[in-house]
Order: sequence, then C-alpha cells, then structure tokens
Amino acid sequence: MTVGAKHGLVNAGYRAIDSLSIEKGYRHWHADLRADDSPLEAGLAFTCKLKSSIPFLGREALEKQQAEGLRRRLLGFTVDEKVPMFGLEAIWRNGQVVGHVRRADFGFTINKTLAYGYIRDPSGGPVSLDFVKSGDYALERMGVTYAAQAHLKSPFDPDNKRVKGIY
Repeated sequence: MTVGAKHGLVNAGYRAIDSLSIEKGYRHWHADLRADDSPLEAGLAFTCKLKSSIPFLGREALEKQQAEGLRRRLLGFTVDEKVPMFGLEAIWRNGQVVGHVRRADFGFTINKTLAYGYIRDPSGGPVSLDFVKSGDYALERMGVTYAAQAHLKSPFDPDNKRVKGIY
C-alpha cells in the first residue's frame, strides 16, 4: 500500500471488478454462464476448437447445435440513461419480451448502463445474426422501458486492443 500510494493506487472493491468486467464483456460464471448454457450461445465458440479435429467431451452436441442454429443467444445491451439495473429485467425486441437480463451494472468508462441476457425468437426459430441486428430493443425495469442498443461484442474495446497495450 505504501509503494502503491506513491503512484496513486488505491483499493478497489469487488463492485469495481464487476463493472470493469461487464464493460469488457468478460463472462461471469453463475450469471452469464451456467451449466445449462452452451459456449455457442454465450459467444464463446472460440474456446471450443470446433475448426480443428481435436476431440472433446460435448463436441457432437455443439456441432449439432451449430448446424441447427442457436435457439438463444447472449447479447450485451447498453442503455444511455443512468438507470440502475441488476439482473432479471425483461428484454424487449420489437414490442415482444424475448428474454431477461442475467447481469447488469454501470460502465463508468463508457458512461452507460450495461446488461447481458439471453434472447430467443418468439416464433421458435433460430436466433441468427440477422435476427439480432434487425431488432429494436428495450430493457424494462420496474415497469418502465428504456431504449437499448444490442451488442454482439463488448462496447468497450471490441477489438481487444487495450488488453494488448494498444491505445
């Protein structure tokens, strides 16, 4: 603490870690990811080595899911208004509820509320990229809806340059 104080370092609480991780789009086990979520649905296909011939437990199930299309997909959302959200808020797409928020927090770097939640197509079809991009979204908190923008990548550093030291 003494050495760090010379450089302006101070203690940061766990809420800071939550806020920073949601801004970067880092997934949290227990909130964004649970045992019933697949890596494809969670946007983590890159962790599965599906483009290789390396065998792994569950490979066939993921290949089948990939071929049939995802029935739900984890999206990030930003809300311009500074409204506290914590999870379980309804996700609206084109006037229909399509899911609920799993985790939300305020992103101090981007100065917006951020939320992550899984969406489904109400017709039962796959949640394609076209489906995601063609919708108008809102998040509902305590009976009030707030316009939201959907993101497939983190709104902060989507190209992952900052973690590589490229500013």
